[in-house]
Amino acid sequence: MEPLARAFERSVPVDPKDGGLFGPNSMVWRVHRDRSFPLAAIRSLMIQALHPLAMAGVAQHSNWQQDPYGRLAATAGYVLTVTYGDTAAAAGAAARVRAVHTHVRGTDAVTGLEYRAEDPELLLWVHAGMVDSIVEVVQRYGRSLDAADADRYVAEMTRFAEIIGVPAARVPASVAALREYLESVELRKVTAAASEAIAVILDPPGLDHDTLELWHDLGQVAVGTLPAWARSMYGFEAPPSELMAREPVRQLIGALDFAFESLPGVLEARERIELRMRA
Repeated sequence: MEPLARAFERSVPVDPKDGGLFGPNSMVWRVHRDRSFPLAAIRSLMIQALHPLAMAGVAQHSNWQQDPYGRLAATAGYVLTVTYGDTAAAAGAAARVRAVHTHVRGTDAVTGLEYRAEDPELLLWVHAGMVDSIVEVVQRYGRSLDAADADRYVAEMTRFAEIIGVPAARVPASVAALREYLESVELRKVTAAASEAIAVILDPPGLDHDTLELWHDLGQVAVGTLPAWARSMYGFEAPPSELMAREPVRQLIGALDFAFESLPGVLEARERIELRMRA
């Protein structure tokens, strides 16, 4: 968890030049400070891995197997910088990711199709999986997020996709449109690379015994929040209803968050966010 803590601390500026792409009064700020984000991250990765071309790009051009926490920290740092950084920091982070994407291309061995990481359709799939997961998890287990606020959040997040290379007109701007899009994509498949990646996500190396037990439970909750079509593709059974109940899951999230907040820099970064939102 230390790499995630360092990414969090670095991504929330001490002296930002402006309010950034969204600003402290946005739904994006409100939603992204929710403590249920680790659960949303697991679900997001499970959705994203179901696109064989997106998964091929990760498998063929990433060292995630050697450094899963480094990869996760880099992704989290990007999301946090675009959310809380000033405009220049967000633009710089997006430019660096776009530059990396220009080198991520090849042929998927499963489908035989060529892929390019900068392809707007692949970027849109990744974006939609992330945003849908955040909405689903925060509504079920986070702070209050009613239907109108959820739609506002999805609409604000259009900018998140746009700066990475997706035309704004292609980005779903409501929860209903987002889920309709995810179900409309025909190229969905559990490849060997996807199965391997999800196995690591659900049973990550290097955690102490107590944290690993919490993470295993969190992974099962993530499975239970998947849409039925995604859970069926993976061959997962629906977890027992008592495991999915709101209060036990919130306690689970709280236990993990307590461990995360105790790491150096995390509490201070959170205080900076809260102070800016109150100002």
